[in-house]
Amino acid sequence: MTKRTSAKYKIDRRMGENIWGRPKSPVNKREYGPGQHGQRRKNKLSDFGTQLRAKQKLKGYYGDLTEKQFRKIFAEAERVRGDTGEMLVGLLERRLDAVVYRAKFVPTIFAARQFVNHGHVTVNGARVNIASYRVKEGDVVAVREKSRQLSVVIEALDLAERDVPDYIEFDRQKMAATFVRTPTLSDVPYPVQMEPNLIVEYYAKN
Repeated sequence: MTKRTSAKYKIDRRMGENIWGRPKSPVNKREYGPGQHGQRRKNKLSDFGTQLRAKQKLKGYYGDLTEKQFRKIFAEAERVRGDTGEMLVGLLERRLDAVVYRAKFVPTIFAARQFVNHGHVTVNGARVNIASYRVKEGDVVAVREKSRQLSVVIEALDLAERDVPDYIEFDRQKMAATFVRTPTLSDVPYPVQMEPNLIVEYYAKN
C-alpha cells in the first residue's frame, strides 16, 4: 500500500468533507482537520483560501494527483475553446483510472490507479497499464479475463454506495464499460460540491 493510499482518509479530514461519500470516512464523526490543532481550524477562509481549497478538493478526489500533473491537465483545459472549468472536469473524467473507478471495477480511485498499473485493464482489447491514459468517446474499457475473479472486483461491483453514471455504458457480463461521452460538471456524481470555476480563478492569480 502506498503512503498516498494509506492517507486517503486524512484528505477527507483536511478538507472537512467526505469527498468520496464513503460510509467509513472519519468526517462522518469528526468534521475538524487532522492533528492536535485540527479542532481550532474554523477560521473563515479568504478568497485565496477558498480557491486553494477548491483545487485541493478536486485534485484530492482523483487520487491526490501531484501539483505538476494537475497543472498540466488544467493547462490543456485552458487551451480548449469553451468553459475552462467544465473542460478540466471532462479531462479528469477521461483518465483511465477515473473510468475504472466510475465503472465500479474497484472500490476507490486509489485502488483504480493500482489496478491499472498492475495490468488488469484493457482498452479496446489492448492492455494499458498507465493510469493517466486518456480515454476517448467510444472506447471500451474492460477487466482482463484472468482478473475478473479478484476479490477487489467482486466486492466493488456489489457496493451500493454509488452507481455507474449515464455517460458510461456498463456490461456486467462482459466486465466492460464503454465511455459514451465526455461529461459536464453536472453529469459527474461528486458526493460533494466541486467548484472548478474557483480553480480557474486560483490559477489566474498564481
